[in-house]
Amino acid sequence: MKILQINGGVFGSTGKIMFGIAKEAKKRGHKVLCASPVTFSNRFSEPDEEYIKIGGFYGRCASVLLARISGFEGHFAYSATKKLIRKIEDFSPDIIHLHSIHNSYINLPLLFGYIKRKNIKTVWTLHDCWAFTGHCPHFESAGCEKWKSGCGGCSLFRNYPKSFFDNSAKMFEIKRELFTGIENLTIVTPSEWLGNLAGESFLGGYPVKIINNGIDPDVFCPIESDFREKHGLFGKKIVLGCAFGWNEKKGLDVFIKLAGRLGEGYKIVLVGTDEKTEKSLPEGIIPIRRTENQRELAEIYSAADIFVNPTREDTFPTVNLEAASCGTPVITYDSGGCAETIGEKSGMVISKDDFEALVSAIENADFAAEDCRRFGEKFDMRKKFGEYISLYEEVFSGSDEN
Repeated sequence: MKILQINGGVFGSTGKIMFGIAKEAKKRGHKVLCASPVTFSNRFSEPDEEYIKIGGFYGRCASVLLARISGFEGHFAYSATKKLIRKIEDFSPDIIHLHSIHNSYINLPLLFGYIKRKNIKTVWTLHDCWAFTGHCPHFESAGCEKWKSGCGGCSLFRNYPKSFFDNSAKMFEIKRELFTGIENLTIVTPSEWLGNLAGESFLGGYPVKIINNGIDPDVFCPIESDFREKHGLFGKKIVLGCAFGWNEKKGLDVFIKLAGRLGEGYKIVLVGTDEKTEKSLPEGIIPIRRTENQRELAEIYSAADIFVNPTREDTFPTVNLEAASCGTPVITYDSGGCAETIGEKSGMVISKDDFEALVSAIENADFAAEDCRRFGEKFDMRKKFGEYISLYEEVFSGSDEN
């Protein structure tokens, strides 16, 4: 079986998922080709994995700029997409697996027109809500439900993927026309929450399969370190938060409020800060700059007493699973798919923005490290990649319900 994967980046969580699936598929004797655009992250730094590039850096920048000016995302990159389609033709895949296809690195009418014309069996992993909205990847914080019938008057059009004009009504109709009517398409979501939303959208006619994002339990496991000694935290309960791009949606304001509420016996540590974020933090919070070293991150998880994730919108936060796999209990807000990352004995789910309940949960947390670890290990990424291969085989053999 030959599988082609397309994703908007080679790094980050979706890049890891794409290459992880590719490795597992190759182990089982399948041929895999991965494709991704040239971005700021891989312009000068390449991953160890093989992939083909969709267009060039400056062409990508031009496509993003044109999309911002016009509001028509995914309608440029014409030459890059034509070249990609020629490479797809040469490879002749049995299955095309789409991941994140937003931010204008590919021409959507060309790609989906080709898939429909050739009737290629397709798997599409929705890592967010973008596929069925007129603009935004996330709408929970905005409390918007326009996507159920038709977008317009968007309050988020200046957010990623940025646009100078609100073209969400037209883009909703374009997406509905492009993304429906595919004869052999299976939707995958990492959480039941997102799967249910997809089922309520214009994608509701397609079968939806839930395959959770996974973690590496060989990396994220209890590890001894000198983290407490290095930061003078003996005798303190460490309340840990971790995000890459701290803002109100990630709950930065909640940690600032917690710093003034928790007693002297607690110390808040935030991982993933930058200079701008650190200027807004009170002296009682210890900032840790973003690290790409997963072992270092596992050491911090292991040193913490409680991991707190007050995110206000998230599809399926693997940071919760990483912390649990290191033996640290997790307290999270009930937003998006967060509740699905908490086991009965590994933490607590708090109603979103219920600050008093959050404080009480932190002060009364009593969970066994071994129970947390067992729950986290259920999400072994190798098992999750294997679920994708099993799905490919079902789709290829025609035993699914497409």
